[in-house]
Amino acid sequence: MALSKQRADAAGLQAQTAGAMPVLAATPVTLATLSERAVRESSGVVASRRNPGLFWTHNDSGDGPFVYAFDREGRARGTWRVSGAQARDWEDIAAGPGPSEGQSYLYAGDIGDNGRERDLIVVYRFPEPQAGADDAPAAAARETQPAEAIGVKYPDGAHNAEALLVHPRTGDLYVVTKAADSAAVYKLAAPFDAGEVQTLARVAVLKGPDFFGALVTGGDISPDGTHVALCDYAQGYELTLPAGARGFDDIWAQKPVAIPLGLRLQGEAVCYRLDGAALLATSEKTPTPLIEVVLPSGRQK
Repeated sequence: MALSKQRADAAGLQAQTAGAMPVLAATPVTLATLSERAVRESSGVVASRRNPGLFWTHNDSGDGPFVYAFDREGRARGTWRVSGAQARDWEDIAAGPGPSEGQSYLYAGDIGDNGRERDLIVVYRFPEPQAGADDAPAAAARETQPAEAIGVKYPDGAHNAEALLVHPRTGDLYVVTKAADSAAVYKLAAPFDAGEVQTLARVAVLKGPDFFGALVTGGDISPDGTHVALCDYAQGYELTLPAGARGFDDIWAQKPVAIPLGLRLQGEAVCYRLDGAALLATSEKTPTPLIEVVLPSGRQK
């Protein structure tokens, strides 16, 4: 589907649900423009766990396996080549636990498949690099520790997807597909063997009238594991884990709240701030804005 048609569909879905879906009273603020010129298509973003106050992003297809660190002022804080990884169509990035207890890991999702022709998609997991707030940008990319290539497949054929989420406590991995009529949520429960091809399990289908319905371009799970943020080209959405839930996957049955994410030329990335009190969003196309939406303190928890 052409990008202009996808944007039109997203706008149409937004108009259809505007009367039924509650909208969070929050104001998006553009904090900065990313200074790293190599970031031309910010397709995913996540708050650093190891480097408080910093964030990670990457480009869409067309770049190598690089992750870029930046701060709230948009200043570049270094570039890392992900050792042992390839970049076919990276669409999102997440942070979470992994094999070594107490170590923060980054997960890069090579999950894009516009033609729905990939038998296998790949998520690269690697220890999060150390990049202190006073770390000047390097003239050349540094290398991460070697990445594990987690090969996964869908149980029901190929799908296009642009949202990758990792639960901050369990390490369970989620892929949310992107289609015109619905968004399916697939899960890979941790721990998983990076040396074998894993099959995802479908745990939910998100569709109208209670949901916006489609074209999910990014997502994140809040650091405390009680909220999910998703975005499309038009805006953001949040789901809240209900009190007394039997497990985290109950969150997918909840009704979303719409969240304005400001002016994004091609919005494909959203994440929670490390304290969970705000959302951050970037956009493909340049100049690349860094947008923050502080969430009301009284929203449901």
